[in-house]
Amino acid sequence: IASGVNITYKILYNDAVAMTGGQQVGERAEGHSVVQIAQSMRAEGAIKIVVVTDEPEKYDGVELAQGVTVHHRDLLDDIQKEFREIKGTTVVIYDQTCATEKRRRRKRGTMVDPAKRVVINELVCEGCGDCGAQSNCVSVEPLETEFGRKRQINQSTCNKDISCVKGFCPSFITVEGGSLRKKAKSKSSAATDVATLPAPRIPQLIAASHALDGSASGGAWGIIVAGVGGTGVITIGQLLGVAAHLEGKGIVTQDAGGLAQKGGATWSHVLIAATQDDIRTTRVSMASADLVIGCDPIVVAGKETTMRMRQGRTHVALNSHSAPTAAFVNNPNWANPGQDCLVEIANAVGEEGVGVFDADAMATHFLGDSIYTNPIMLGYAWQKGWIPLEFASLMRAIELNGVAIENNKTAFAWGRQAALDWPAVQKLLNPGQVISFTPRTTQSVDELVAKRVEFLTGYQNAAYAASYSSFVDTVRKAESGIVPTSDATTKREALPLTQAVARYLFKVMAYKDEYEVARLHTDKTFLAKVNAQFEGDFTLNYHLAPPLLAKTNAAGELQKRRYGQWMQRAFRLLAPLKVLRGGPLDVFGYTEERRHERALVHEYKDAVNGMVSQLNAGNRDAAVAFARLPEQIRGYGHVKARHLAAARQQWSVLLERFHNPA
Repeated sequence: IASGVNITYKILYNDAVAMTGGQQVGERAEGHSVVQIAQSMRAEGAIKIVVVTDEPEKYDGVELAQGVTVHHRDLLDDIQKEFREIKGTTVVIYDQTCATEKRRRRKRGTMVDPAKRVVINELVCEGCGDCGAQSNCVSVEPLETEFGRKRQINQSTCNKDISCVKGFCPSFITVEGGSLRKKAKSKSSAATDVATLPAPRIPQLIAASHALDGSASGGAWGIIVAGVGGTGVITIGQLLGVAAHLEGKGIVTQDAGGLAQKGGATWSHVLIAATQDDIRTTRVSMASADLVIGCDPIVVAGKETTMRMRQGRTHVALNSHSAPTAAFVNNPNWANPGQDCLVEIANAVGEEGVGVFDADAMATHFLGDSIYTNPIMLGYAWQKGWIPLEFASLMRAIELNGVAIENNKTAFAWGRQAALDWPAVQKLLNPGQVISFTPRTTQSVDELVAKRVEFLTGYQNAAYAASYSSFVDTVRKAESGIVPTSDATTKREALPLTQAVARYLFKVMAYKDEYEVARLHTDKTFLAKVNAQFEGDFTLNYHLAPPLLAKTNAAGELQKRRYGQWMQRAFRLLAPLKVLRGGPLDVFGYTEERRHERALVHEYKDAVNGMVSQLNAGNRDAAVAFARLPEQIRGYGHVKARHLAAARQQWSVLLERFHNPA
């Protein structure tokens, strides 16, 4: 301000002291309320100040500094563009409650919990990633399906921000009223009869002065809890600390946290010893961990964790489910490195030192919320005999914590069951809840085509589906003629062009127009899934931008609006009208988007046909690269148009590469 610099400051106000327990910042804390910050900025001489918030109504009647205005966060980008043209120092105060704290407060009843949740119809979803770009939310997660990567909402971590519905896609449905279906008591408490579970052998700690052989048991027992911020990692460290204190043992804990809202890595270092004098550090030293409770494999495989492991000493209790990182928000093609992480961890401590199971699936299936993943991990590690604490003290620590006591005890018991007989627990899990990351290329061409013929028959009719399978057969015959003899026994892997055409000809033929969206939203399987997920009196609302009804913004882009449950009746009337698709009575077919989609089917077929007639071993790789091009053409409306334009730029390049492989 003093030097006249042209700059805009964004002050992010989340009303909580982050990474130290989320204490709320009191309105009377000097200099810390939004009103006080705005007054300070005005007193310093800022040229212009605005408050941007997701709840503008809370400033009704609030006296702000002169000239300070309040706006909804939807206008943030417009405000930033306006401020960059203003000479001098400007300030944007962004006021929004910390997402992690919002969930905690709702669970504790200190904040209103709106009866509104978002679900995604994965059949309608195109996997374009616009919902992530609009919301910047890590609760929008990847879902691997037969028809490619789609999106799903992690209901356990969702803070009901609802900004994801701004993504230009008709797959989003808001469920208003009702609640997430609670797990049956018989299912969630099946493991609570702890009296029948055999007790493990508890490691015994002795004072270092009495340890004659210099063994690890003569010093501090080092435990690292590693996982994602906001999921209860720090709480597990606290439970271990309290339990050790109750037993009169020496204890030191130190927490290192990342950004919870962005899925940041978080660690809790716990040192337990026979006496306090036996602990001489505040963190687990290099190669000195006796136990790593790995709540997320990506965090555990990181250098910060692995450098504290040592083969022959360290045991790792590992949750095999890997949460998507914040990178997925900006990169729809992000590949989950979970499997590679498992290999790295096994290399660090030896395969015999790792106990792997899907605690996330257990928590969701048996307790209805993935937040119980970490206490399941704790129970698993304890049952394995890797924690030098008694059962009674751990249970008392859970009671003293005072949050969801019975559920946490149940989660601990389920963890013990997993340690004793993981295959038996696995049989109880619903396989539909566990996402398979098996590469889809392991399918044979016949399997691929059969599933897509069935889908296209429902999409249009049997003749339409037959034209698809006939074209794939033509490609298969041509490619089979150039398959080397050595590849004959590995037919599934030897026909990459046929595999690619089978996938992506289907994609361009099954373009999602109004009739198809209506058909998929009335799909009985999807509606049954929603009813299985929610209970009580709820209604479904659809967020759509019908081209004949929707308004446009300044950029000429259609804008979505909410339609009530009555839209189900409209969908049922519209879906059978698919017989009009592409004909003169198809009123939707005259839009630019539909004309481009129909043209793309013919262009793709013509291009592949031209390649098939000249196919040989030297140019097949180039043909495969071209055949996969439709993978990039995702989304609806202006989002799809943008992706199509980018794909068009590669179209001619890949064709040229086919004709001139060198």
